[in-house]
Amino acid sequence: MSIPQHMDISDAFLGVETSLTGRRWLGPAPDTARLAEALMQRADLPPPLAHVLARRGVAPEEAAGFLAPALRDLMPDPARLADMGRAAERVLIALERRERIAIFADYDVDGGASAALLIGWLRAMGHAATLYIPDRIDEGYGPNEPAMAALARDHALIVCVDCGTLSHGPIAAAKGADVIVLDHHLAGATLPACVAVVNPNRQDEDGSLGHLCAAGVVFLLLVELNRRLRAGGRPGPDLIASLDLVALATVADVAPLVGLNRAFVRQGLKVMARRSRPGLVALGDVARLDRPPTAYHLGYVFGPRVNAGGRIGAADLGARLLATEDPAEAAELAKRLDTLNTDRREIEGRVRDAAMAQAEARGLDAALVWAAEDGWHPGVVGIVAARLKEATNRPAVVIGFDGDAGKGSGRSVSGVDLGAAVQRLAAEGLIEKGGGHRMAAGLSLSRAQLEPAMARLTELMAKQGAGDRGPGDLRLDGMLMPAACTVELIERLEEAGPFGAAAPAPRFALPGLRIRHSRPVGQGHLKLTLSDGVSTLDAICFDAAGSGLDAALQAHGGRALHVAGRIEVNHWNGRQTVQLRLDDAAWAE
Repeated sequence: MSIPQHMDISDAFLGVETSLTGRRWLGPAPDTARLAEALMQRADLPPPLAHVLARRGVAPEEAAGFLAPALRDLMPDPARLADMGRAAERVLIALERRERIAIFADYDVDGGASAALLIGWLRAMGHAATLYIPDRIDEGYGPNEPAMAALARDHALIVCVDCGTLSHGPIAAAKGADVIVLDHHLAGATLPACVAVVNPNRQDEDGSLGHLCAAGVVFLLLVELNRRLRAGGRPGPDLIASLDLVALATVADVAPLVGLNRAFVRQGLKVMARRSRPGLVALGDVARLDRPPTAYHLGYVFGPRVNAGGRIGAADLGARLLATEDPAEAAELAKRLDTLNTDRREIEGRVRDAAMAQAEARGLDAALVWAAEDGWHPGVVGIVAARLKEATNRPAVVIGFDGDAGKGSGRSVSGVDLGAAVQRLAAEGLIEKGGGHRMAAGLSLSRAQLEPAMARLTELMAKQGAGDRGPGDLRLDGMLMPAACTVELIERLEEAGPFGAAAPAPRFALPGLRIRHSRPVGQGHLKLTLSDGVSTLDAICFDAAGSGLDAALQAHGGRALHVAGRIEVNHWNGRQTVQLRLDDAAWAE
């Protein structure tokens, strides 16, 4: 459908000023609607797809390239990143001299995938590497002096991935070894003294590649290494086959799915569908995934399981799974991670309920939502912070204390740079240490620092406008009727994907429907059959109990509803059906 030219972005879509979840619905702005009309006419796109591309600002002449992005057209010259040449040269020298190499990685998906990328490339070159991942509880995030000193005694080169940019002391402790840092976290005014710090978020970078996760940075190093090998007449390992790891890390680290990242993920999903990496095959099998993975599966099926070892188990399990070439080892590691992930969900649930109660008692109308308590497991505070952020549409920080020592994690909302604010707290001496990136950050502090630090962080969040946010407007790409919701339309919409951070999935309103059937399923979810009197559409509302939608939808009394959400293909018993993932609803009469 096209949006009337007189409609203003401030007008509530379908007149929904306050939905059943308290949100206002907004449709396409007039300029977006005009661009969608041009895409329909000049690029011959169906209206729903045209509106999705228009929201992304894609011009008609760019539509074909956007829908079928070529990685080679988007790949930058790796050498444009500072220190890239020095890093590549030092790695090649280590290969030539047969020096021992250690990889010091973060314990999350991005760190594990980054380590596996390097391990796989070195293995293909006939060179083994030592993997070291710190224990989250005993050692904390990033390089530490004892570990770096120990590695330096037995290795000539240490490569820190997804960490190290702020680790001046630990890197200085690696006496006798050279150190390379491959990272993406915000850098300070000075860099550690080492061979190279390759990081698109250094202060002397232009920021054009700042959206890359660490695995993306590592991949660019491998591209540069292969280029130098070719220049010397030697072939390098196949890098396209490693894009599955880059895709997994990009989605799991919530990196924006734009530009090069989007191309990484699209190509990486194609690689993953070949089922050639034992670790990812085993993860899919243990999760009972019966079809090629999508970006959703990377973020919500694979990612949590790879992370589980670093959160509550052995820190290196995820990286070992991603790096192994042995299917039997992969199956065993995947089983262990699946069990740990189940345990993690139970721990998370307890901490989430307690943190939400504490945050509500403190008040949810401030610019920052935060909670802290003794004994909260440091492996789940980041997930709980994400849940608080999602529930309140505000930056959130959750901290667990062990005695006087507190370790916390924060998650931000679009347009609010949490990492820089936490880094500022560290610079002001209000916390012991902290850093991160725009959407996520970690911090360590004492009990005495808690209240002053959270007060200051609330002030910094308010200056960025976080306190002005309500429940959040629901932005919609247009309107559909049930009969238009087909598998073919969903396949066309997926051409604009993958969807995720900075690339929200298309959401449409379906007006004037009535509920024919409804029943609770799973843990607080609701299954529905909706009808406009001509056609029916299945729908599922996840966490309907938590959002408050379940009571209203089950006590509808036959009233007509406007509903909003994402249409998707539901795979069940070998059949494909269309269902609406219902996000919100409003009474139509």
